[in-house]
Amino acid sequence: MEYTVKTTRSDEFIDITGLIRQEVKKSGVKDGIAVVFIPHTTAGVTINENADPDVVYDILSGLRQAFPERNEYRHREGNSHAHIKASMMGSSCTIIIENGELKLGTWQGVYFCEFDGPRTRKVDIKIVKD
Repeated sequence: MEYTVKTTRSDEFIDITGLIRQEVKKSGVKDGIAVVFIPHTTAGVTINENADPDVVYDILSGLRQAFPERNEYRHREGNSHAHIKASMMGSSCTIIIENGELKLGTWQGVYFCEFDGPRTRKVDIKIVKD
């Protein structure tokens, strides 16, 4: 299933755990996997803590420091920092489905990662039965 995500900032994390849970429920799959794919080169997906918003703030802050916007980058669009961050996060993740539920840790959530926004983006979710 393809979803649309609208981002509002140049970089941000959007919790998409609920979308994935919704797809699992609709599918009726009790045991299998959920695959989340982001078809963009300046956005990604990650699994991390979703209980404390300071974690997301800190991750974004660290990524900005590690991969700042710089004039030395050769890519003409000027968004090489976003491509690098997206590559670091990755374009997909796989989550085990057990007893009809995502097998995430207590504090884990799945985040769409925007690094070149604001934009309208896509998230593809595929549920596969075991």
